[in-house]
Amino acid sequence: MRKSAVRLDTPIQYVKGVGPRRAADLSKEGIATAEDLLLYLPFRYEDRSRFKKISELRDGEAAVVLGRVEAAGLYRTARRGIAIFEAVLQDETASLILKFFNQPFLNKVIRPRDWVVAYGQVRFDLFKPGRLSIQNPEFEILDHPTGTQAHVGRITPIYTRVGTVSGKVIRQITWDLAHEIEEKIPAWLPAAVEAKGGWPDRTTAVLSLHAPPADCAAAEKLKALNDFCSPFHLRLIFEEFFVFQTGLLVARLRRKERVKERTLTITDPIRSRLKQMLPFHPTGAQKKALREIVEDLRSRHPMNRLLQGDVGSGKTIVAAQAALVAVDNGWQVAVMAPTEILVEQHFRTFGALFAPLGVKTAMLSRVTPARERSEIRRRLGDGSLNVLIGTHALLQEGVQFANLGFVIIDEQHRFGVLQRSALMEKGENVDTLIMTATPIPRSLAMTVYGDLDISLIDQMPPGRKPIRTVLKSEPSREEVYQLVEREVAAGRQAYVVYPLIEESEKINLRAVKAMSEELRRRFPHLQIGVLHGRLKPAEKEKLMTRFAAGEVNILAATTVIEVGIDMPNATVMVIEHAERFGLSQLHQLRGRVGRGAKDSICVLLVDRVGSEDAWQRLQIMARSQDGFLIAEKDLEIRGPGEFAGRRQSGAPLFRHGNLWRDMKIMQMARKEAAAYLQRLSGPERVGYISQVARIWKVHFRLTRVG
Repeated sequence: MRKSAVRLDTPIQYVKGVGPRRAADLSKEGIATAEDLLLYLPFRYEDRSRFKKISELRDGEAAVVLGRVEAAGLYRTARRGIAIFEAVLQDETASLILKFFNQPFLNKVIRPRDWVVAYGQVRFDLFKPGRLSIQNPEFEILDHPTGTQAHVGRITPIYTRVGTVSGKVIRQITWDLAHEIEEKIPAWLPAAVEAKGGWPDRTTAVLSLHAPPADCAAAEKLKALNDFCSPFHLRLIFEEFFVFQTGLLVARLRRKERVKERTLTITDPIRSRLKQMLPFHPTGAQKKALREIVEDLRSRHPMNRLLQGDVGSGKTIVAAQAALVAVDNGWQVAVMAPTEILVEQHFRTFGALFAPLGVKTAMLSRVTPARERSEIRRRLGDGSLNVLIGTHALLQEGVQFANLGFVIIDEQHRFGVLQRSALMEKGENVDTLIMTATPIPRSLAMTVYGDLDISLIDQMPPGRKPIRTVLKSEPSREEVYQLVEREVAAGRQAYVVYPLIEESEKINLRAVKAMSEELRRRFPHLQIGVLHGRLKPAEKEKLMTRFAAGEVNILAATTVIEVGIDMPNATVMVIEHAERFGLSQLHQLRGRVGRGAKDSICVLLVDRVGSEDAWQRLQIMARSQDGFLIAEKDLEIRGPGEFAGRRQSGAPLFRHGNLWRDMKIMQMARKEAAAYLQRLSGPERVGYISQVARIWKVHFRLTRVG
């Protein structure tokens, strides 16, 4: 009786070869069903399609051979007792030794007279002069010498290991699954768009990437597979981007359809108060950004705007001005930031700007005392509190606004979408301003953030001097310390940033706790502060207050200072193990200095550069201070990473596409999605938008608000 076919929605645990343990590992990668596994694609391909005669083999080459086992046995080395299993493989021309280390179970798997196909690197056997062998080859036992194989005898897909599940095991499971599945994989691409592009159907594309057609052995087709530009890859990439862009366009259209009940006006008294709150004359870029935000606030439709600018460009001032406009129109404002340090910084900044104008602000975090928390809730409820600044503590059920109209979310990529939505839902059709101190590459802003209006501050405030950036190696440590000493002697302050809090046996990196003791020994006459994420909030606040007052000369810290620290008197930033940080993170850390009128320097202290990418990052940092150029280069070097956000599960935003590699496809998908939506009308349009919404709910929902 024929075994029933596996369904696409079969839980991964019940797919042949998986089971509970492997299912647990696979689920962490977002592989929960048979369909998910089919959509988990290889990352490269090897040509294992051509069998070589054993007599033709040469030392050092990788080859696939087919033969019959003439003899097999297990033995252990006399000295160390290492288990070695050997099988002698014979074809019509010669014999070859297959040698496996520490795999004694193979003695019950590979038996004499078995037909075996094996793949690996051929070497002369050290202990059997003149004989060729393959150590730990990939192999399959065949029922018949002409049978099909999962691992060899074809263009073989190579999969990334998932937890304890090796790439070879994934290949076998996927091979079996592809032969058992009978359902068509549902297409996301409309038939008309598929026909226009001449794309292969989705099921053919997916199965062909797990089992490439024989003609893919041709050099150009094999290269296309490995470059992710085969017709099968391009179909899946375009389809994914098409649905993504359709969702962004629909979100934008729906936002334009929503109507706010409140109205906003700009009066002469408000204009006067805006000028009164500023301690300096704003830049042209700041003025332009504020105009765009205010126009959105005056609109009948809710704002959903991204405010981005380089480190120190003055985004917070613009956000505070917009908040004042909202407050003066009778609305309450919520400002949410991801860390307590950033919240405290915003509270100081907003408070200093608002206090002379009579705008009431408060700060709320998980450490706010119960009595103060209760008072904040009361004032929120009766409308006497204008601006509330906080961490995710703002999301608590007891935090209810009387008239929330404007939400500012800083460093939004550090919040899950459910958190952001929960804050927005505390008001009715609230206006939302998202701020980021991480410059977003221009190539991404036009596509991935297509549902947002974007304001760009691309001009630095007057008086800001460039930060000199230098590379130093470990032998120059004393020279770096002397630089720090000179700056402190001149009345300035310094940061020294480390990648770890405590030393680790597994990772040979300097840690802030141990190195702070070295700093105290080297600078016994100076005050050294130690800041990291495990400090209690009260301890952090006390330390930062002392640093701001100049009582702490050197602040030894982890990357907790990456954002939210604004100390104009700090002029030196030393980044230990700079080779371990990404470009954008290095740029953010560098931006903690250069915030005053004094000359500043950033020292990238390098221990050992282990890769070309790391060296490239350091060179770019030394040459450029343009955050947007740095963001583009960071994207180019390490891929999309966090630029587009990641799903809360940790899985990448896109299964198939890569935002750097496939940017032209993304742009094409946006154009085609807009054209297709424009052609649709009536029930057909409603039906397709519903389909896109279902896909977004599963695949993209956790990346965006609105």
